[in-house]
Amino acid sequence: MQCYNHHLSCLSTTRNYDAQHHRRMTTSLERYGVYEGSGEKRIGFFLPHTFAMLPFIAAVETLRAANRYSGQHLYSWHCFGETTDDAVANNGMRQPVEAALHDAADLDRLIICGPHEPHRYQHDTALRSLKKLAASGTHMGGLDTGTWVLAASGLVGERKCTIHWENLPGFREAFPKLNVSSELFEIDGTLVTCAGGDASLDMMLTLLSNEHSHELAAQVAELFIHPGIRRAGEPQRMGITQRTGVFHPGLVDCLELMEANVEQPLTTAELSEMVGISKRQLERLFRAHLDTTPTHYYQQTRLNAGHRLLEQTSMTVLEVAVEVGFASAGHFSKRFRSHFGYSPRDLRAGVAQVKNVR
Repeated sequence: MQCYNHHLSCLSTTRNYDAQHHRRMTTSLERYGVYEGSGEKRIGFFLPHTFAMLPFIAAVETLRAANRYSGQHLYSWHCFGETTDDAVANNGMRQPVEAALHDAADLDRLIICGPHEPHRYQHDTALRSLKKLAASGTHMGGLDTGTWVLAASGLVGERKCTIHWENLPGFREAFPKLNVSSELFEIDGTLVTCAGGDASLDMMLTLLSNEHSHELAAQVAELFIHPGIRRAGEPQRMGITQRTGVFHPGLVDCLELMEANVEQPLTTAELSEMVGISKRQLERLFRAHLDTTPTHYYQQTRLNAGHRLLEQTSMTVLEVAVEVGFASAGHFSKRFRSHFGYSPRDLRAGVAQVKNVR
């Protein structure tokens, strides 16, 4: 009993030391915008397993820098996990949390940092907690695939939302009634969502500008060497030229037409007519710039689209095949295996060595 009491005494001493050390550290960081206690607005971050680190850090750093440049405790940020254990990002890094999500309270806004495979996300306690927080008046937000978790919780409603371009086809299939865009970010009333990556920074800077001033938001943008606050309507993806290194305007137009017409593929003759280049010249351009044929490049584009649908939805192989312009599941599967080195069934079973998919 004496040993047990000694253990409790040591544990209490250690906790007191940790609390005192935390207070000293926080005080020393005040000039950087880190304050102890609650800010004028309490912003919560829900970090499910495999959350994306970049959009999370970009959002938190915007709040810190706003405090720093304003000289006021405008924001405090609080991290919550599925449990009280450290949240593990999809890069393997660990982030301590204050509490489990079901214990979160008194937040002005809760932002969900989406998991890597949102279509597989199943955590009933977390989903119930999100509904409870929203019902209490907490404003909701999603970074990257956090929008998927919001939709699964029934918290999007008729408001506009957006999600990372890679997850957009699967998201539209899973939630066909939602008003989803391909914008960098959407701010619709109390709901804020963004595509992830550094679009998180643009969304948070826009919120900062709306809630305080454009001058403060511009100061924060300059601190992070961000050349300007991008508008919501700017594209998520790089243009065809940046992605492929192709500069020929007619060929660029052709590639854009291919990406826009996956379900009902156009013939090479139709493409050439639409871009104003002869069929023979178009084929020469593909060989010269991309070392392939229009037919083969187009098929790869459609197969990549099919790959994403197989990963993100429960659509049958036949349904995916039709969605990306193949007449039968057998033809699609044959071409899929030839291109990726594994079958659609292997991908669904999780035994494929997945290649990069553009």
